[in-house]
Amino acid sequence: MKNTLRATMALAAVALLVPLTGITADATPTPIGPDGGAAGAAWTANQDGAQQYPNVSIEWDVPITMSDGTVLKGNVYRPADASGRAVDTQTPAIVNMTPYTKLVSNVADSAFAIPGLGDALVNLFQSINLTGTPISGFGELLNAAGNGELRNFSVDRQLIKSGYTQIVVDVRGTGFSQGAWDMLRQREQQDTVEVIDWASKQHWSDGKVGMTGLSYSAINQVQAAEKQPPALKAIFPVVPGSDLVNDVLAPGGGFGFNFIPLWLSAINGLKWVPDLAAIAQGKFDFKWLQDRAADPFTYLDVLMSAYTSTTMEQLDPRVKAMLNDLSHEREGWLGDPSKIQAKTFVVGGWHDLFTYSESKIYNEIPAAAGDKQLLMGNGYHITSGAEAGRAGLPPRLDVLQRAWFDKWLKGIDNGIDTYGPVTLRQQGGGWITQNGFGTSAPAEEASRYRRMYLSSQPSGTSNGLYDGSLTGDANGDDARLTVAPGLTTICSNDAAQATAGFLSLIDGCAKDSRIAETNALTFTSAPVAEATTVSGPIAVHLNTVQDATDGYWTVTVNDVAPDGTSTVLTSGQMMASLRQIDDANSARSANGDYTDPRAFTSLAQREQTVPGEATTLDIALSGTEAILQPGHRLRVDVFAGNFPKGLPILPMLIDTGLKPQHVQLDPNRPSFVNIPVKGNTGW
Repeated sequence: MKNTLRATMALAAVALLVPLTGITADATPTPIGPDGGAAGAAWTANQDGAQQYPNVSIEWDVPITMSDGTVLKGNVYRPADASGRAVDTQTPAIVNMTPYTKLVSNVADSAFAIPGLGDALVNLFQSINLTGTPISGFGELLNAAGNGELRNFSVDRQLIKSGYTQIVVDVRGTGFSQGAWDMLRQREQQDTVEVIDWASKQHWSDGKVGMTGLSYSAINQVQAAEKQPPALKAIFPVVPGSDLVNDVLAPGGGFGFNFIPLWLSAINGLKWVPDLAAIAQGKFDFKWLQDRAADPFTYLDVLMSAYTSTTMEQLDPRVKAMLNDLSHEREGWLGDPSKIQAKTFVVGGWHDLFTYSESKIYNEIPAAAGDKQLLMGNGYHITSGAEAGRAGLPPRLDVLQRAWFDKWLKGIDNGIDTYGPVTLRQQGGGWITQNGFGTSAPAEEASRYRRMYLSSQPSGTSNGLYDGSLTGDANGDDARLTVAPGLTTICSNDAAQATAGFLSLIDGCAKDSRIAETNALTFTSAPVAEATTVSGPIAVHLNTVQDATDGYWTVTVNDVAPDGTSTVLTSGQMMASLRQIDDANSARSANGDYTDPRAFTSLAQREQTVPGEATTLDIALSGTEAILQPGHRLRVDVFAGNFPKGLPILPMLIDTGLKPQHVQLDPNRPSFVNIPVKGNTGW
């Protein structure tokens, strides 16, 4: 009843907007603004209203045999008639490959499928507003659940009832599927291509395939699209990555100590949950048990080696392969979005685990704007789509996904291809639409890169370990500023990011860096004279001195409000010994300064530092879109570490000696941030 009422109201809104926008009753509305205007209201009405079919039929644990004989298991959800019998009509297929077991997807789907309860939960989650409270992050998590994130993760029954078949498949070595977990590498990628081919040839399929899912399943979509399987026409990846080592496994060489152990433990634990239904029916798959026994705890032994081996020679070869850009393993984790031909709608967040890759995936796809889309919110991994579904905000994720698949899999002219194409939540502002972002921004939208120099002169704005300034002109400062490794970053935005956003549920540390800054060198600008936009990737050029043969550096760029609140806009990190830059995959501004210095992050290019000698570091920070309001300031924070988000593998940690590290301000080797800005800063 509530869905029907909501759909009726949305359709009424469309009817009211038609005369105002000059749209005729037979015309496709043109999306206007982040919420899509009349078109967005129509998409919502289409998703929330009565669908073509009244029910969903489920075929459990369908065996799908791979080319090497390994059997994957998938649940197949098909549109059904009033009696619950699957219809004979051929439909497009939507594939979701998951390592978290389709049991988890089924539990989430079942809760939302209970008559009356599902709608009540969605409405409750959407309506909660904890803004201004100390637990606003918890409210954002619930909002995300109500705004389509759970449907993207599990099953979208409204989508299925509208005439799609959805297949949720356990990737090899997880859930009820046979084999050893391949963790997004080459064999798993081949499996996905084979599942797509299988889905396109079933009697219930019309031959067209789309892909859905978030996080791991989103990465899997991007990887599959790069293989260009003929049947794959459209994907809707929510929080995907593309360069997995530099995104999350070991960004800048700082091993993902916070996230990786929790993630590995979760998947390795879930993969041991047996198929109880098969046991009850006397059909237990003993090959499944043999495969689990042969590979009981995938990669956890690699993690142990990383933190128990005291020398590089003692390391498990797989640790070395992970941190060697020439290895076969590393190649499997490094994507090439320029190969993607399927229509792609990327959803990301400025504080996501994969922020660096999300805009690059969009930019590197060789398609016209509109045939590819980018939507970036201000959330974390678990709060995708938290801001949605109201005037001025983007439509819900399930609404956008439905419109995307209707356009590219069913050929329905609904205007989604003219939405965006880049829809961004400005940190410090509201939602905007643009024609590009970063390298894809047209001239009229492009930012102007400029240096802001680190200065030892006090800004009078920070209680950090050292209160320095950012100056618009070279300042001639000559000083050595020292910072030692510490634990204040436990209370930081990076710590919240590395827990996929769980530490952001309580605002404290995630939204204000002043506790973390007590053990940081801070450099703060004068207040901006007018609203100033920061748009694009950022690079920090540091002249450093180590007291050991290695050092671990973390840099954040912050928006400082007049009341002193210091909000992280973006961050980056680097091991000093892994400073070698891959120029072929990096970008520079017109004056030659790096805007996106991509390090090899490879032991093959490792070069230890000489204690006491100056060492130049170019650190890449993820691209961002932010607006500094009048009176706000820009700040650069410099830390000697980033625990618990990152912790160097033990041999490299030993090389740092946990000794103090120094920023050497030198007029002949200035340190600066290369910042992309629009507006009259007054700097």
